[in-house]
Formats: sequence, structure tokens, C-alpha cells
Amino acid sequence: MRHYPALFQPGRLGPRTARNRVWMTAHATEFTTDHTYSAAHAAYYGERAAKGVAVITMEATAVHPTSQPRTGVVLAYEPSVVESYRTVAAAVQPHGTLLFAQLWHRGRETDSVVSRLPVWAPSPVPCAVYREIPHEMTAAEIDELVEGYARSAALAVDGGLDGVEIHGLAHGYLLGQFLSPATNHRTDDYGGSLDNRFRLVRRIIERVRAAVPATMVVGIRINGDDGDVENGLRTADWAEIARRIAATAAVDYISVSQGTYLDRMLIYGASPTPVGHQITATSSIRSAVGELPVVVVGRITTPDMAEGVLLRGDADFVGMARQLIADAEWVRKAAEGRANDIRPCVGANHCIASIARAALSCIHNPAVGREALLAAAPATPSTPASTGSVAVVGAGPAGLRAALTAAELGWEVTVFERADTTGGQVRWLSAVEPYREWLGITDWLTDQLLKAGVTIRLGHAATVADLAGQFDAHIIATGSSPRRDGWTALRPARWAPGAPAVPGTDQWNVFTVQDVLGEQVNLPASVLVVDDLGDRRALAVAEHLAGGARRRTVEIATRLTHVGAGLTDSHDLPSVTGRLRRLGVRLSAGVELVEIKDDQVTLTDVHNGERQQREPVDAVVLVTGQRANDALLRELGAVERQVVGVGDCVAPRRVFDAIWEGELAARRLVGTSAASAS
Repeated sequence: MRHYPALFQPGRLGPRTARNRVWMTAHATEFTTDHTYSAAHAAYYGERAAKGVAVITMEATAVHPTSQPRTGVVLAYEPSVVESYRTVAAAVQPHGTLLFAQLWHRGRETDSVVSRLPVWAPSPVPCAVYREIPHEMTAAEIDELVEGYARSAALAVDGGLDGVEIHGLAHGYLLGQFLSPATNHRTDDYGGSLDNRFRLVRRIIERVRAAVPATMVVGIRINGDDGDVENGLRTADWAEIARRIAATAAVDYISVSQGTYLDRMLIYGASPTPVGHQITATSSIRSAVGELPVVVVGRITTPDMAEGVLLRGDADFVGMARQLIADAEWVRKAAEGRANDIRPCVGANHCIASIARAALSCIHNPAVGREALLAAAPATPSTPASTGSVAVVGAGPAGLRAALTAAELGWEVTVFERADTTGGQVRWLSAVEPYREWLGITDWLTDQLLKAGVTIRLGHAATVADLAGQFDAHIIATGSSPRRDGWTALRPARWAPGAPAVPGTDQWNVFTVQDVLGEQVNLPASVLVVDDLGDRRALAVAEHLAGGARRRTVEIATRLTHVGAGLTDSHDLPSVTGRLRRLGVRLSAGVELVEIKDDQVTLTDVHNGERQQREPVDAVVLVTGQRANDALLRELGAVERQVVGVGDCVAPRRVFDAIWEGELAARRLVGTSAASAS
């Protein structure tokens, strides 16, 4: 290939050849409803195969009933999985993509809520996240586990896959728990020396290889570093383990990751975790295993970075999960020399948060998990009469996404934005250094709009007079504005129109997120941030004010059980909290704002009603909700038929919701316009 020749060089994996060096690594999707692979899996993996990915390792599948952290886990040991393997293979393999199953047991990093069985581990040491005391596995249960891996491998063979990957060593899962002195306290043949701790891994490799014919690939996933854990395994330890794996001559590649549940950001670091943060450790593993191919992962986002990894010899294949979630066409765009058109992964970890409550989704790729509904390639008009002119009012994430999809559908699009820049509230958040990457969401959309020839009118607050009778359709994405009354959701009666605000919230020294991050108001030395949402906004404001050259004294006060409650699902709350504490930010939970009087703030304990005073407080920042800016939506809807609202002007929510609604609104224009034309 003329572009990125190392990246597009075929690569050997034992008996098979991968068409290039791009590998989609395993990640959870929650697409299953019956513990087998679904039609959604087939569409999801098939889309990435069609766009050029060389190897896909499907999401981790349980080899034993004791490894079920969620209801949406595929069970590799059940015969019912075989037909579902064939369904996915039929969608992937015709494109020349190799398809692997990943066989896995979580060990102590789960609980018994779903399985209703004791958690298995080498020793009764609880996971810091799940906190359930495990059952120490007996010799007979170890044998049962080995059989589970072998049985699962045999079913993958029956399913017509190209190979299997042994998982459980990386991320602190069961086999890694046997390997690590931090979690293996046994005194039998599976504890103590490295020879003993490696014994189970060796047995599983041998049994899996025996179950898989020589024409198929067997790989294994390991860590490159467990992180700073007492008696944990570091890079030198994993290099020795990798040498032992290579010496078995039974595996065809090693895939290297990092971290355990004691530090999840080593596994899937959110912004501002540096891109390529796992490359150095993986390079050490690569040096330890001779000619055995090695796969690297860890926020590898651009073709230039991937090409550099291969040219330096840090690894033989480049693995990506989140970046290929963000853009299924990454490989095709790289091959065509269109690296700047790749939708960037911004490290928001919305994908990880999404599977805690629903199926996989991406913060700014609406097609994820909906590939059969929303094709990744631009849609085309159903008839010549289905296009026309459309006005999009608002250039935040909802408006930008709607405008781009409408342009791809063949509409003539004009975007109106009252501010001097695009981006909306995403731009506010990106003013805080750790969230600078998030601007890639709206900057990418803006760049694509300009390339599509869309007219963007900045500094223009569109009115009904500007729009009525001028366009065939209208998409209103005017966003929302911060509330300034200070009431929390504990006081629903006070949210009524005309109700009095919390006393003192009208003072000169009371501000909102928009003031601090959007308008860049310069606040004084001591600041109290009052948070009723639990999302990133209060944390970002506090980090912005407490950091930088002029460090303020900052406290976050929330009536919730803990500060940043909304970040639990994205798993980066510990790292964000760590940054805030290092900056000296005080975190106060279970308190509600009562009154602001000059430089004194009164809070009340939501549990016992006791009052607390904070003084002197030079400024207060309210993060207590948003009001939908829906006036234009209502006014225009009264005089025009083709008017739809999207995003926060309908109901203030998340970036993902704005993107999703913008996409759907633009696609629905085709049907409505065609209907009106007929």
C-alpha cells in the first residue's frame, strides 16, 4: 500500500495469514439476550470486517458457570453457542477477516449475583471492586476449569472460527490470579514458585492446543504490567511468563494488555491517559519472545502511531477496540490516505459506561450496535424528490451531527450558530485540560461539514423571521442553559415557574458552568461548587479552578452519596478523584445548599438536617441542572410543519443523546420530505 506500508503488510499467525496488521481486540458489547452471539454481533463485527480489519477477537466468553459478572455474557461451554459462531463467521469471514473466540474466566473479579454460585479464585482474597470473598479452588475444581477451557475451544472449532484466544491471564482475571504472588497464597502444586504458579496456564495451553486443529490459530492474552500492586507482577515478571508461553511452542501469538481492577485506567485509560500508554511494556514482551507475533493495545488511535509501532518493532500487530468502535472505517480511511477523516476516539469511555446499563454505544458514533439500522457508509436519498433545503439551528453536538447526516443524504444544509465557534457545551468542557480531547467530537463534525460544503453561519442567532418560509425543513438544536435558582432535585415544588430561588443565588459572586468554562469568568480565591448532578461538570469546573497558574481553594458540595457519582460506570472516578485531591479540592457529600449571604454559605446535612457554615467563600458555582432553550422550537413549530427538536432543547441530557437524536432527525427528513412531495 502506498499509505502506511507496514500497517498494510500481511502477517503470519501460525497456519493463517492476516491481510494487514489491524486487529480488533475483544471488548464487551451486551448484545446477547440468550448467552449466544446475536444478529447484532454479526452486523457489528461484519461492518468492521467489510471495512478492512484483518483480525477480530470477539468479546470474552465464559468457560465455566462461575464466571458470569453480567447477564449479557456469552457462555462458551454451552453447545448452543456453536450456531451463533457460524452466524457471526458468515458475516465476517467472506471479507477475508480472521475471526477468533476469546475464552475467559474472571476469578475473583466478579460476584455471585448472576451465577448464584460461589466465586472461584486461587485463594480467598476479595476483589476491591466486587468485594465478595471467593471460594479457594480445590484440585478437582482446577481440573474442571481446565476441562472448561478445552470444551469451549472444541465448540469454537465446531463453530467454524479461525482460532481461539486464551484469556484470563490479563487484567487480573483468574489465571493472572494464579500467576501473581499478590493473589495466590496456595501451598500446593499451584502456589509458591513460578513453576507452580504457571502450572495451570501450561495445562490450559496444552489442552486447548489439543482441542484445536493445526489449521487453526491458538493465541493467548497476557499483561505487560499489573501496575503498582504490592507483590504484583511487573513488566520483567510478565516477560518471563511470556518466555515460558513461547517455549511451549503451542501458541501462535501473544496479545499484551495491562492493569487489574485495582487500577482500571491501565486497562482502558480514559482521557487524559496518554495515547499509546502500553507500548513500552509491550515492546519489552516483544523482545522476550523471539519470532512469536505480539499484539499491542492501549489507546492507539491514528495510522501514524500504528505505523510507528510496527516500524520500530514494538509489536507485530496493532490492536484497537475503542478506536474501531468510534470509526468502523478506520482501516479503509487509512488505506486511502484519509487519516484526517477518521472519527477520533476521545477517551470519554462512554462505551464502557454504556454496557453497565444497556448495549454498547459510542459517545459520537451513533451506528454502534445499530449497524443494521444505520449503515456506517453515508446513506443516499430514496428519490430525487426526497432532498431539499434544511436549516439546522445550533452547532453543538446535536446540530452538527444532524447537519452532517442531512448533507450526506443530499440535503442543502445551512447551520446557524449564535456563538462565534461551534461545539456548544463540549467546547466548555474541553477548556479543562484533561478533557481537551473531547473537542474532537465537535471539531471532527465541523471539519466534515466544511468538506461537505455545508454553510455554517457563526455569530447568528436565528429567528423565526430568518427561517419561516425559507427552508423545506428545520432541525432545532438550541441546547440548554444552566439553572441559577440553586434548588436540588430534593425540592421539586421549588422548580415551579416563578418560585423563589435559594436566598442569595442572585448575588454578584454566584456563577454557573457556562460562566466559568464558557465565558471564562475570572473567579476569586475561594470557591464553593454546588453539585446536584453528579456528572463531570462539577468535577471539571473544580479541576479547572484548582489547577493552573492561579490556584483557587475549591470545595465541591453535593447532596449525593459521593462526589462524582455519575462517573462510576465509566470507571474513571478514582483517577478523577485522585487528580482533585492532589490539587487540594475538598469533597463534601450529603449536603444541600440553604443560603448564600455575602461570603457565607449555609449548607444542611440531607440525612439529619444539621446546618453547616462555610466562610469565607468568595464565589459559588452552581451545577444544579439545565433549562431547555426551546422557545424557537415552539415558535417555529407554530408556523412551519417540518420542524423537529433534538438534544438539550428537547430535554437536557448527555452528548450521546444529542448525537443520536441528531442522526435520527436527519434520516427521518427523507421520509417526511418524500411524503410531502407526493
